[in-house]
Amino acid sequence: MEGPAGDSLCGKWRNGCGLYRDKLKDIFSWQLLKTIAMGQVLSLLICGTAGSCQYLADAGVETPMLQSFLNYALLLLTYTLTLCTHKGDASFLKVLRTKWWKYLVMGLADVEANYTVVKAYQFTTLTSIQLLDCFVIPVLMVLSWIFLKTRYRPVHFVAVMVCLVGVGAMVGADIISGRDQGSTSDVVLGDGLVLLSSVLYAVSNLCQEHTVKNLSRVEFLGMMGLFGTLISGVQLAALEINAVKAIKWDLYICMLFAVYALCMYALYSFMPVVVKLTSATAVNLSLLTADLFSLFCGLLLFNYKFSVLYIISFVIIMMGFIMFNAIPTYSALHGAAAQEAADPRPDHASDRLLAADGDARRTETGEAFTFL
Repeated sequence: MEGPAGDSLCGKWRNGCGLYRDKLKDIFSWQLLKTIAMGQVLSLLICGTAGSCQYLADAGVETPMLQSFLNYALLLLTYTLTLCTHKGDASFLKVLRTKWWKYLVMGLADVEANYTVVKAYQFTTLTSIQLLDCFVIPVLMVLSWIFLKTRYRPVHFVAVMVCLVGVGAMVGADIISGRDQGSTSDVVLGDGLVLLSSVLYAVSNLCQEHTVKNLSRVEFLGMMGLFGTLISGVQLAALEINAVKAIKWDLYICMLFAVYALCMYALYSFMPVVVKLTSATAVNLSLLTADLFSLFCGLLLFNYKFSVLYIISFVIIMMGFIMFNAIPTYSALHGAAAQEAADPRPDHASDRLLAADGDARRTETGEAFTFL
């Protein structure tokens, strides 16, 4: 298509997709490269947890709640104690008295998300878990749209689809390489547990993004350590006491538990930094490469078979991740507030008051997060 009509159509398409920033120097900025690097650090930490879990399972140790408890206990001993030194409105007692039930919901969602996805391995296959675990991304986008008022452009949805295609290529490589492992005792139950864990992870990640962007990272991790330790401790006592007693403790087992706990602790400590820089959705897209890092470790440690599809899937996922982060998302809350502040007309006075009230609630104790 040539002429003014064609130019106008192309211009509208580029503007609608947000591709007016398509210059390479704008796309591959230092901010984007830093985001990619930090996202892959998170994937490597997940790889460390997966490898230590695999070795523990090979040693006959299956205590997912004990492993989670160790992570939350480390958060409690560092961030919760640090939060206790804060004073004023950010003090531990003030936060606990005014927002305890919100962090209880957040901690419950996080603990049960970890538990249900581990339980799913007893009922369904690795392929199903890898595919259904991606459900967290669309759920998180919907929740962000509703509660955080995040507005996505068409290019963001395309980027997510590209990443999911990469996951499909990775699953195909697993099938070709004979890594479709796991149980098939109750596939419906197992798949349901994976979907439930995805929803719970989305809720936890949404709460994390809201907290670290509006309050503080220390508050989030401190309260997560407190309530995560309490919830996982109760669940550990109820479900895994006999399994813990059956462990034959030695230096090797202790080292595996230590590696897992330290990797999880580093993951929980570092993830809020990346979420604050980008978004919870972007972080989850970057974590799609974690299975590939686990595979590369498995090539050395567990004699996995290699397929060129793994490299292709890694490239596709990274392409989608770059597409998603190259164009910034838009917050309807902040955009509306800015527009109303610039509009001096009297008939918009009530709207300006509503916007100002929303800003005040966002900067106080997180009350804008209305569903909690």
